[in-house]
Amino acid sequence: MDKNSVTGLILIAVILFGFTFFQSKQARKAAALQAQQDSIALAQRIAAGDTVVSTVPVNPGQDALVTAGQGAADATGEGKESIYKDPSLDAAHSGEASFVTLENDKIVLKLTSRGAQPSSVMVKDYFNYDSTALYIFKDGCSEYSVSVYTGEFIRTGDFNFQIAAQTDSSVTFRLPFSDGGYIEQRYALHEGSYMVDNDLSFIGMGNIPRNVSSIDIDYSMVIPRMEKGYKNEAQYSKLDIYQEGDKKPVEIGRSRNGNKRVDSKVSWFAFQQQFFSAIFRAKDQYASGAFDVSFFPQDDESRNLMACSAKMRADIRPGQDFTIPFEIYFGPSHFKTLKAYDQKYEKIIPLGGSLVGWFTKYAIIPMFDFFSRFIGNYGLIILLMTLVIKAVVLPFTYKSYASSAKMAALKPEVEKINARYPKQEDAMKKQQATMALYNKAGASPMGGCLPMLLTFPILWAMFRFFPASIELRQQPFLWAHDLSTYDSIIDFGTRVPLIGDHLSLFALLMAVTMWVYSKMTMANQATSNDPNAQSMQFMSVWMMPIMMFFICNSLSAALSYYYLLSQLISMVEIWVIRKWIVKPEAVLAKVKAAEGKPEKKSKWMQRLEEAQRMQEQQMRQQQKNRR
Repeated sequence: MDKNSVTGLILIAVILFGFTFFQSKQARKAAALQAQQDSIALAQRIAAGDTVVSTVPVNPGQDALVTAGQGAADATGEGKESIYKDPSLDAAHSGEASFVTLENDKIVLKLTSRGAQPSSVMVKDYFNYDSTALYIFKDGCSEYSVSVYTGEFIRTGDFNFQIAAQTDSSVTFRLPFSDGGYIEQRYALHEGSYMVDNDLSFIGMGNIPRNVSSIDIDYSMVIPRMEKGYKNEAQYSKLDIYQEGDKKPVEIGRSRNGNKRVDSKVSWFAFQQQFFSAIFRAKDQYASGAFDVSFFPQDDESRNLMACSAKMRADIRPGQDFTIPFEIYFGPSHFKTLKAYDQKYEKIIPLGGSLVGWFTKYAIIPMFDFFSRFIGNYGLIILLMTLVIKAVVLPFTYKSYASSAKMAALKPEVEKINARYPKQEDAMKKQQATMALYNKAGASPMGGCLPMLLTFPILWAMFRFFPASIELRQQPFLWAHDLSTYDSIIDFGTRVPLIGDHLSLFALLMAVTMWVYSKMTMANQATSNDPNAQSMQFMSVWMMPIMMFFICNSLSAALSYYYLLSQLISMVEIWVIRKWIVKPEAVLAKVKAAEGKPEKKSKWMQRLEEAQRMQEQQMRQQQKNRR
């Protein structure tokens, strides 16, 4: 046998050995996976109350045909059918749940030994719209369950834990195994804090196979309605997912059902109602997660808002004792409160995009907090904030308002120009003459764009800030009982398309004021037969106020109130400028004085003249071609 043949035989042997080893390893994994799936199916069928037949050995090396699901086993397993291989688990499965309450000056946390998990959370110092106690979730409306393979699949939510230790501020639950190991859940609540410390420990768990490197953690919660207006509450309720290093969390929800899978590490996630949140954080980060949120209909009889779930995966170290530390926040979505934890929790509060959010964070919120120190009436606070904002932007908007006043004074002259050039082919000449008139008077038709560019980010910041500001929640002002939701002067008793089931007076006043403001500004423009100009006037004077009324009718009364104040102040500014600063006779005198003098043409006028020359050249060319 030559050297090449020997080498070939050795390679074949290595390949056969490697293939056999690989197949054996895959077979062991498949068997473990099948056992896990069988255990899941068994647990699910037992939970459903079905009678199932299982061939699970009661003790190692002993095969038995057991009928499970007809009754729970006792501690010794005698006289009862077994569900699990470990008799201690059978006893825990059938145990009766007990409840423990932890309470501080912020929340009341009720825990159940069934699954060693929170059963309900009541937030102190806050109430629902109907003055009832405010629960982030109630009994039977949540789940926090850990799933792990310990030679058989177990899910902690199926077992009654033992209370191993308890103090005024903490409680420790344990699920013991026959070999002396146990799973432990410890909860601690500190005075003056909405945060709950939660340590999940695996002690003496040598029955966890070494090839099991992770556990699954299921969180689910049904959050009830807490506010007056369903639309506004649902619009600002969502599920947030934050990964370390991100600028802001990923959002799912906002009135829409949604889901998302994340296959990389997750620092924390939040089940967020409009003003209150449950935030779950793993100090060592979750390995991955799958998230889902769905909203209940407005007419849900149980008055539930949304159902949230998160199926998370966490890494473990089998073969040794280890603890996974978690933190759970149950409390208000208050910017400074969340920011104090230094975990980016405040990012769940909608403040707008990067530019608008910066303005809200460093201008609106500090100003709001400053006035709140001295004034208890939030309607007056919003008025003062509006006055301050208007005063700050006035130097930038004055030139625009002054230009608008000059255009109003020039309206008769513009009418004369329109009469001089009635034909469509003279449109360029008419526009050129009009621009020349404005140039002599120092007016600019583009000046109105400046205040819009300045005020739009501010309006958007307020649009995001007021409905999400918990400080305004249940704060009355004038006829509004709660500035964070809509005010209602008429309740229809049934939902009407577009408008809803009520009529908001603040929204109605805001729309009327917007109509008057539009009429005032459009009065500057001369009558025109141009369909495009007429369409723009119709949109500005009629469509925008009507659309804004329908939008704001179900939103925060504080938002409509701010828009109302902003427009009223703008109208006063324009009126003062037209009445005492820019006088029509002075404007017309300036125009007459400029007649006959060399006109200093702006770049805009130069472009218009160039366009007119090109148009006339094209028309001459077209006439020449026809001949």
